[in-house]
Amino acid sequence: MPKYWEDYKLGEKFLSPGRTISEGIINIITGLAGFTLPLFWDEEEAKKTIFKTRIAPGRMTLLFMGGLEEQCGFWDEETIVALIGIDRVRITNSLRSGDTIRVEGEIIEKRETKNLGRGIIVHRSTCKNQRGEVVAKTETTHLVKRGPEDRQIEDF
Repeated sequence: MPKYWEDYKLGEKFLSPGRTISEGIINIITGLAGFTLPLFWDEEEAKKTIFKTRIAPGRMTLLFMGGLEEQCGFWDEETIVALIGIDRVRITNSLRSGDTIRVEGEIIEKRETKNLGRGIIVHRSTCKNQRGEVVAKTETTHLVKRGPEDRQIEDF
């Protein structure tokens, strides 16, 4: 059954499955994206940094967060129209090979639009590693279809 704009509730939460980040995944995505800093590629150079090892680029964390949010089943592929913004992005910890991350999300805002067939949903996402440390936080905005006018909305 589709989940329309009206079906999302302020304060509603979701939790993604976990994903362990491998060195191979970091290498592939770092290479595809064109990151070149030795911190991402050269273990010996990375040992000289405050991280003491190679880390993933911070923007890679956002990529994984998006995938994990999709996997949790909270969003409905039939009713999501578009991602329209990622705001208040904070990368608070490094992502390293071997880390297992999960995303916790909460609906923090709903707005109507001029188009009566669509609405805005804003959710706060927090990505944590296996130690419970926050790796990143965002506020993400999606455009979502509204339900048909003749649809019965049941509130249990």
